[in-house]
Amino acid sequence: MENQRVGIVIKNEAHAKKKARELVQVLGDKCIVIDTQGKTNPHLPDDLICIIVLGGDGTFLSVSRFIEDKGIPLMGVKFGEVGFLAETTEGNLYKAVEAVFRGNYIIGERTKLNIKVIRKGKQIIDVDVLNDAVINKAALSRLASCAVYLDDTYLTTYRADGLIVATPTGSTAYSLAAGGPVVHPAVPSIILTPICPATLTNRPLLIPDSTQVEIRLQGSPEDMILTLDGQEGFKIDPKDKIFIKKSPKLLKIISFEDQSYFKVLKTRLKWSGGRS
Repeated sequence: MENQRVGIVIKNEAHAKKKARELVQVLGDKCIVIDTQGKTNPHLPDDLICIIVLGGDGTFLSVSRFIEDKGIPLMGVKFGEVGFLAETTEGNLYKAVEAVFRGNYIIGERTKLNIKVIRKGKQIIDVDVLNDAVINKAALSRLASCAVYLDDTYLTTYRADGLIVATPTGSTAYSLAAGGPVVHPAVPSIILTPICPATLTNRPLLIPDSTQVEIRLQGSPEDMILTLDGQEGFKIDPKDKIFIKKSPKLLKIISFEDQSYFKVLKTRLKWSGGRS
């Protein structure tokens, strides 16, 4: 991979910055630090093998948003307690970087969801997410009423604190905390997970990712919020219509072995046989 470089994005945290300085000293002109502070569309050189994300899942998600469909693979490096999106840990960073420059890696693809919000006949939001879209009520507000339609067919109305619509990648994020299933990224599905539903029979549901989900909020309180990937929040009106479907854009993620997802999963969830 002669004349190619890796990009580095750094979490705004002292330890991650220190490790980044060490990495830059080792790689020299084989790397470039990408400044993302306050930028929604930072400049990305054409010669990048990948972008190395030094930080937690939040940093990884923010990078996945601004690279859009540029096709640059991401490699997450765990700096934190959880880090489901991180392929490697801080202790294995240099070994992983060497493997990248040798070309000894696998590129996996992760699906995204496209989120559109229609208000009074006009589209006000059109965004892709890697993890999830979450409809939440404000604190102390009454229950949300989320009427869900699948390909124009009415499914049910979730009366709950909120509703999570997640990708398989997002199944280990907020959806998991709300009682949703863990879904392998290769399983083509969309996950619907109600948050503290008033009806015990309203359980998490997996649907085919060829399905369009429409959510109507009639009867919900005024102070509802739509949060995208935990990165961006919008106030939504009870008369808004939210349309969610699989995005045509994919995110590329670097891994180093076929079964690395299960190893990461076992480690992060502290299952027996998990590695540190």
